Amino acid sequence: MYAHSFSHVGITVSDFDKAVQFYWDVFGCPLVGVADTPPERVRSFFGVDGEAPSCKIGWVRVPGGGILEIFAFEPQRPPSPIPWNQVGLTHFSFNVRNTQKWYDYLVSKGVTCLSKPERSPRGHTFFFVKDFDGNLIEMIDLGYMYHVLKWLGPLGGWLFRRGMYQSYYGARS
Repeated sequence: MYAHSFSHVGITVSDFDKAVQFYWDVFGCPLVGVADTPPERVRSFFGVDGEAPSCKIGWVRVPGGGILEIFAFEPQRPPSPIPWNQVGLTHFSFNVRNTQKWYDYLVSKGVTCLSKPERSPRGHTFFFVKDFDGNLIEMIDLGYMYHVLKWLGPLGGWLFRRGMYQSYYGARS
């Protein structure tokens, strides 16, 4: 058994309409589905209490095929910063070309950029931004590695499991 591909990442937002507009205006990600969750399911599945709790769920398609699933709950809890060393999700990432151009574009749109683009020791460039709720988004240009990972990724995984990363693959049950 193995996963076929990456499907989506989910984030909770403070304002559904504002999130849909932000991801469309800034990144060109269209809304492709919306569902309203009944209060009894919001209570039982999500564990949100209240007189009439609600959850609007939207699916925003990222160019290239990924999905950003957005949740807007009522009542909602305030956001809290997520330290890098706290176990759990820290950010999601968009593959882009030309991080400097993206940086300039995002600054012109008023998006909070946490740093200017920088180059990693392996040659790709990246920087981090925040959406209007403070969710961290990494903007990354993998350069030539994009093609290597796309076309040789399965072969590389097979080789590395049997070679230099073998110690990470103990006996599987």
